[in-house]
Amino acid sequence: MSALLLRLAGPLAAFGTSAAFHDRDTAPHPTRSALIGMFANCAGREPHHALAPFTELPGQPRYQDLGFLIRIDRPGTPHTDFHTVGGGHPRDKQLRTSGGPQRPEAQSTLISHRHYLADAVFTVAVTGPTPLLQSIAGHLRHPHNAPYLGRRTCVPTEPLVLATAIPDPLDELTCRAPLSLARPPRPHTSTVNVDFIHEDPPPNPTTAIDHYELCDQPVDFTPGHRRYHPRNVWRTRIPLPAALYAGPDPLTTLAAYMHPEQP
Repeated sequence: MSALLLRLAGPLAAFGTSAAFHDRDTAPHPTRSALIGMFANCAGREPHHALAPFTELPGQPRYQDLGFLIRIDRPGTPHTDFHTVGGGHPRDKQLRTSGGPQRPEAQSTLISHRHYLADAVFTVAVTGPTPLLQSIAGHLRHPHNAPYLGRRTCVPTEPLVLATAIPDPLDELTCRAPLSLARPPRPHTSTVNVDFIHEDPPPNPTTAIDHYELCDQPVDFTPGHRRYHPRNVWRTRIPLPAALYAGPDPLTTLAAYMHPEQP
């Protein structure tokens, strides 16, 4: 099984799981719905068609056929945005209810809290049918719509696609892919502990530190009919070589990893 390797990094990211109305949360790592939603958006698929099979590809694969292995390079810092809508406007321009009438004067301002991860970095191995992975890589490099990290205001930094056709995703993430840590490893340290998120029980059970359920398997992205199924994930902590650290300015190291044939 080959994999597509992505680097999800940016000033802000938000991967909602139970967000509704005035309190929009974020998971501590990318969710299936956020990743699949980004792929569908970059492919230019409308929400009601986002999860349909790719009839033009061999085997008619679907996004639901994909698997994800997430390395948490940098977990980021929780950030909450105090958000208001509708306040300070003249009465005739204040917010209305879903039924049409204006909201009462005392309720004319909506207050919401939107949660983000600031300065987080994740390296994600995406596995699945090769034609679908090639299609996803093409759409991420030449998107119909701009990619975003869970919420449209969260723009990813470059590079987004690190590598394609990776034969062993776990080996690549633990032995070769550059690591964007929040701070350099301590002097004379040979390894650093890094957390991973698995969709299947980890190959080495002794590395598991957590096991929980997420309701992020998308069934329908149609507005007003969005539905998600629950799934299990495992969190592990694995010691990686400190030499994988990409440095405080990782672009040079990432470029060398992406283009090893160039001097």
